[in-house]
Amino acid sequence: MCRREDTEDVVISAFNKAFSKLENFEYRGEGSFQKWLNTIAVNDCLKTLRKIKHIRFEEEIELQTPDFIEESVIDAEQIMSILEKMPTGYRTVFNLYAMEEFTHSEIAEALSISRNTSKSQLLKARKFIVAELNKKREYGT
Repeated sequence: MCRREDTEDVVISAFNKAFSKLENFEYRGEGSFQKWLNTIAVNDCLKTLRKIKHIRFEEEIELQTPDFIEESVIDAEQIMSILEKMPTGYRTVFNLYAMEEFTHSEIAEALSISRNTSKSQLLKARKFIVAELNKKREYGT
């Protein structure tokens, strides 16, 4: 798992790059600045992850979870809590796929893993999320 210090370093590096390259930003409509800044941050995160090289991509973990979860309201704090508990490999692939809209081929290339490992990690991340949400529902937390 990445240390808090690694995360802080990436944030600082991303903002430094953004400020130093601000003259290169080209406005292309609403949301273009956010997309530009996200791209810088994601690329810095990937660069750091490649350096760290201790992400474990779990291959044989069986998660026994129901195939569904009752509809309920989930707040951002609960989502962040679940993502923080998630193994780093699951979380990395999930974030790239779900949040940054990378394809499995792009994820595989960025993380130096196979396309099938990317797909497997995403499936396991989804099962992990469902299991955690079901635990919260079951225990009322």
